Amino acid sequence: MSKVIIEIKDIKTRFGKNIVHDGVSLNIYEGEIFGLLGGSGSGKSVLLKEIIMLMQATEGEITVLGQNLSTISLEEAHTLRTRWGVLFQSGALFSSLSVGENIGVALREYTNLDEELINDLVQLKIDLVGLPAHSISLYPSQLSGGMKKRVALARALAMEPKLLFLDEPTSGLDPVGAQEFDELIVKLRDLLGLTIVIITHDLDSIFTIVDRMAILGEKKIIAKGTLEEVLESSHPFIEAFFKGKRGKYRTGDNYGR
Repeated sequence: MSKVIIEIKDIKTRFGKNIVHDGVSLNIYEGEIFGLLGGSGSGKSVLLKEIIMLMQATEGEITVLGQNLSTISLEEAHTLRTRWGVLFQSGALFSSLSVGENIGVALREYTNLDEELINDLVQLKIDLVGLPAHSISLYPSQLSGGMKKRVALARALAMEPKLLFLDEPTSGLDPVGAQEFDELIVKLRDLLGLTIVIITHDLDSIFTIVDRMAILGEKKIIAKGTLEEVLESSHPFIEAFFKGKRGKYRTGDNYGR
C-alpha cells in the first residue's frame, strides 16, 4: 500500500443551517491522480478549500503530508503551503504582471534566491509546461486560454511542490487542447513524483488519467475507488453521469484504459 498523503476523517461542514458535508472520509495516496467529482453544489470546491487551508471544516480532521490541519501552528502552516501548488479554474493570473513575473511570484515571496537564479528557474518551468521561451515577456491579455492554463500550472510548480491541486484544469479548452493538457499532467506526475488532486467534470480526463476518485453527493461520498469500482455503483447520479446520453462509458468499452 502506498503512503497516505492526505487523510480526511469524518468531515462535517455547515454554513448556518446549510449542511455541505456530513461525514466525508477518504485517503489519497502518494503518486496517484485522484479525482473529486460530483454535481453542482455537492461540496467539491469547499472540500478542496478545506484541504488547502482556505476554509476550516466544522468538525472532523484533515491531515496533509503528516500535518493535522486542526492543530497546526501558523509557522507550520506557512511551511506546509510551500509544499503544494494550486491551479485555479480561471488560472487567476495577475493581469498587470508578465508571464515570468507571475511564475516567479512565490519564489520572490518565499525564498532568498537572487534574481538571476529566479529567472533561470522561471524559464525552466516555462519549458517544463511546454510554453515557448519568448512567452516569458508576454502578459495574460496576450495569451490564449490554453497558454494561460500552462502559465498558471508553471506558477503552481514554481516551489517544487509534492502536491498539486487542479480545479477544472481542462475547462474552456477545445478537445485537442484538453487532451494535450491531460497528457502534460500525467507527464509531470511521473517526472516530478507528484501527487495530484483534480476537480473535474471532464469525462475524457476521468476515463484516461484519473487513478481513483470520490463522487460527492447527498452531503457524503456516494462512491469512491477506481473507475471500474465506481461504475459498479447503481446510484442514480453515477448512472446519469457515466452512462447517460453524455456519458462516454459503454459496456465492454474501457475508453482507452
